[in-house]
Amino acid sequence: MSVGNNLREIRVIDDTDLARLLLDPLRSRVLAALTVPGSASTVAAQLGETRQKVNHHLRTLEEHGLVELVEERPRRGLTERIVVATADALLFAPELAGHNAPNVRESDRDEARWSTRYLLAVAARLLSEVGSLAHRARAADQPLATLTIDTEIRFSSAAERARFTEALADAVQRLAAEFHDEHAVGGRRHRLIICAHPTPTTEEPS
Repeated sequence: MSVGNNLREIRVIDDTDLARLLLDPLRSRVLAALTVPGSASTVAAQLGETRQKVNHHLRTLEEHGLVELVEERPRRGLTERIVVATADALLFAPELAGHNAPNVRESDRDEARWSTRYLLAVAARLLSEVGSLAHRARAADQPLATLTIDTEIRFSSAAERARFTEALADAVQRLAAEFHDEHAVGGRRHRLIICAHPTPTTEEPS
């Protein structure tokens, strides 16, 4: 999405052809090796592959904007091209699944608070929307205003979890009513998503 001040972001892939290109195992390994600047020779040595094979994949990745040139160095009468990945990590957009992609259905809203399906659909929409907005912000050389709050709570019981849920819902409703201005000139809508799920664990369930 963005390259600046040596801070590369997560890029959301929403193009079918590009996604198919990235499914090649070696090409994926080449790209992963370039989270730090490297050349066909250094990547080939790291992966135990031939320079010619790696260079072929590097050219393809560069053509699609997944790596970019950092510098060119003279080496043994040739020019060594140093490149780096334009993103630290990649995500595949949900819409690549076509008609099978999850969607947020209005009919699910009544049970949205407890629906796993609704949570996943909203998460998919979040990935798609923020990925698209980040791409547009980069093209316009503009910052994208986002907010992320991530924490973990250990509830003593299901009853305490339910009590917390009600308190949180009341707080959000109160704040939304206080700050929402339907008729503000120049105002812009923001989507607020709050969710919770059990933290994954490798422990055996009791």
